[in-house]
Amino acid sequence: MYQVVDFKLPAQERTMENPTCFDVSLDGHVAKLELCRPEAFNSMNRAFWRELPAIVDELDAEAEARVIVLSSTGKHFTAGMDLAVFDGIGQGPASDGGETPEIGRTRAATRDSVFFFQEAFNALEQARMPVIAAIQGGCIGGGVDMISACDMRYCTEDAFFCIQEINLGLTADVGTLQRLPKIIPEGVAREYAYTGRRMPAARAQEVGLVNGVYPSHEAMLTDVLEIAHEIAEKSPLAVWGSKEMLNFSRDHSVHEGLQHIATWQSGMFFGQDMAEAFRAKQEKRAPEFANLPKRFRLPE
Repeated sequence: MYQVVDFKLPAQERTMENPTCFDVSLDGHVAKLELCRPEAFNSMNRAFWRELPAIVDELDAEAEARVIVLSSTGKHFTAGMDLAVFDGIGQGPASDGGETPEIGRTRAATRDSVFFFQEAFNALEQARMPVIAAIQGGCIGGGVDMISACDMRYCTEDAFFCIQEINLGLTADVGTLQRLPKIIPEGVAREYAYTGRRMPAARAQEVGLVNGVYPSHEAMLTDVLEIAHEIAEKSPLAVWGSKEMLNFSRDHSVHEGLQHIATWQSGMFFGQDMAEAFRAKQEKRAPEFANLPKRFRLPE
């Protein structure tokens, strides 16, 4: 189902049909995307950055899934970036054919590498279906970037969140500083971005980073999957429209948001889903909705 995509990092031995960092399954219309390297605290190695956007893009393109649940295994959700990923990144070519990299090209290569990593998490935000994160233990560094790009977040009582980059002398650059202040109060986001402190689960719920806190990993997944299946029963077209509008309105004025939804509704409002919803209610049954159309692809 999943295809290898060249994301500029060195090719791995396994393909998307047998990914190294994720277990992928489909339960009805709910896709379960599970980080599966607990022995390495699910750190984000080179394979991770190739596999995540490829899997999410494929789920979005095939349109069988109507919700994605992003979860993990082991003690920690993710330890964040595997520092070995940085080896050789951001080194531009020499302008004179010599061995010394030219400074302008080196800086351009560094900028391009940042865009590459950003795209991995942009895929979560740009997918037409909601993405729900279920977090246990530590969600560190790149983990905060990743969950900030999800639609909803839930966690266990032992979970904590840390913008680790500041503790390494870096500025977070893969989405945390852009998305987190739109999720929690800006002053709170700044506190944790500047200090690198751990935000415990109770505080995360208090400030609105997570929707719920659970006593165990099992209890969390049970409830999260129930929520996911409830969403999957709704019109996928209406859910996609809701996600599209919420993301657009987050980044635009109220007036622009109202203009956007008016244009969207002019194309989507008169479909069959609303009629099916009313018909199912009258007949006291669950509605049956068609999947979204598959993403357009040119024939090979």
